[in-house]
Amino acid sequence: MKNLTTYLLAIAMAAGVQTASAQSKAGYTNLFNGKNLSGWKILAGKAEYKAENGGITGTAVLNSGNTFLVTEKEYGDFILELDAKTESNLTNSGIQLRSHFDPAGHDGKGLVYGRQCEIDPSDRKWSGGIYDEGRRDWLYPMELNAKAQNAWKNGQFNHIKIECIGNTTKTWINGVAAAYVIDTIDTKGFIGLQVHAINDAGQAGKKIFFKNIRIKTTNLQPQPFAKDVYVVNLQHNTLSAYEKQDGWKLLFDGKTSAGWHSATAATFPAKGWKIENGMISVIGANGGEATNGGDIITDKMYSAFDMSFEFRMSRGANSGVKYFVTLDEKTQGSAIGLEYQVLDDAVHPDAKLGRDGNRTLASLYDLIPAKKQSRFVHPIGAWNTGRIVVLPNNHVVHYLNGIKVLEYDRGSKAYRDLVAISKYKVWKDFGEAKEGHILLQDHGFDVDYRNVKIKELK
Repeated sequence: MKNLTTYLLAIAMAAGVQTASAQSKAGYTNLFNGKNLSGWKILAGKAEYKAENGGITGTAVLNSGNTFLVTEKEYGDFILELDAKTESNLTNSGIQLRSHFDPAGHDGKGLVYGRQCEIDPSDRKWSGGIYDEGRRDWLYPMELNAKAQNAWKNGQFNHIKIECIGNTTKTWINGVAAAYVIDTIDTKGFIGLQVHAINDAGQAGKKIFFKNIRIKTTNLQPQPFAKDVYVVNLQHNTLSAYEKQDGWKLLFDGKTSAGWHSATAATFPAKGWKIENGMISVIGANGGEATNGGDIITDKMYSAFDMSFEFRMSRGANSGVKYFVTLDEKTQGSAIGLEYQVLDDAVHPDAKLGRDGNRTLASLYDLIPAKKQSRFVHPIGAWNTGRIVVLPNNHVVHYLNGIKVLEYDRGSKAYRDLVAISKYKVWKDFGEAKEGHILLQDHGFDVDYRNVKIKELK
């Protein structure tokens, strides 16, 4: 009797474990049945996928393009959770979200495109970032949230959570808030598991493992996100509730000149600038510096802040975003201040002046060159995103399209040494004011700005 009782208890326990596994978390549905790839299909490349050990294993194939195992069903709003592990630390992977397939893409090989939650076990550490596969490239490089870059642990399964609710996509790695994107496209699409293309024979046969893949599509409740995480908001001239609560404010409302005035008058320029289609734009005037409408500055002065802005340049354009502008210098032409350079490096001659490229795009003008990869510089006519962060301790960082391109310490010996060999050496304590205006420069070229927002830092 004792043996029979033990036997029945063992069966009951096994059934309980099986039931718990099948049901997963309350309200969730398993996307993988634990046995085979029913409900999934392979697209684009030649990498291999198989069901084994209760999970899905993807295996890299030499000279295959990116390969995706995708759901046959499309999903709109959802919360997706899964565990993933990579065998190699040299290749990445990702989870496709609301994605699509173009059979004619890649010369008929097929193109998967859409947002992707990155899995990046390399030293770059961008796991949890959001990449737009086959379309817009990086939306949320993890340099935008550096404190989450160590959340991914190599050599073990990592838990990934992704919320796609409305126009918002949020990611977590092992419970750490990673990326936050508000987008304007793709309300539904398939979910996919990527095996990345490789051309290194040493990476052939390397595997990535996925398990516990489950989704919730009803009664969705967004999980609160960690505070002080930068949001990539692709809706024009708007702030989300999260951004407002986090202290962000629009510097340009998308409709009026409210909050801005001329650097040389108390009112907004009557000519040389236009506000239309959600943009505040410099009207070109043959490259003359401040000869048409002139520079514009914020009504308010700022000390420590986090500021971002989108800009679009015409061919050969020159402009800039200046900060700590006090107007004390009483200069002719453009007002003086620390400048995030906005420039067409390929055409405008200023790119070849100065020292070591310190007058090129995103540089601290005439002081520190921006270290840029061409991949992260969007072409003329496309929108780029600049970001300037001034911490209360006077540490300053410039970003371009989510990538840190330079940093320095305002008022340090290194900073003052640079000023001493620059055009700014004639102004005492240049760039060291306690506070100053933000300035958009009129350098006589057509340049558009939008999504100009700021958060004061304490």
